[in-house]
Amino acid sequence: MRTDFDFPRAELVGSVVFRPDFNSNLVITANQAWSLFFTSGKEDKLLGFNAEAGRFFTRLLVAFVVAGALWPLVFSNLA
Repeated sequence: MRTDFDFPRAELVGSVVFRPDFNSNLVITANQAWSLFFTSGKEDKLLGFNAEAGRFFTRLLVAFVVAGALWPLVFSNLA
């Protein structure tokens, strides 16, 4: 079996964060951070370039943390 599928660079197979063009000490956006989280570091443009998706997931995480912190305080007095 012969395949003509060849990667021109070794960086194309690995994680995005270890590619030289990505890892140049630049600040990443919330979309890039969440895309890297959801894809385990394989893709940084999964959510696109709309900033609202990154803000949504960040605020959702903050809401879960706040709800988790307030839950025992509110319901500990009811038992």
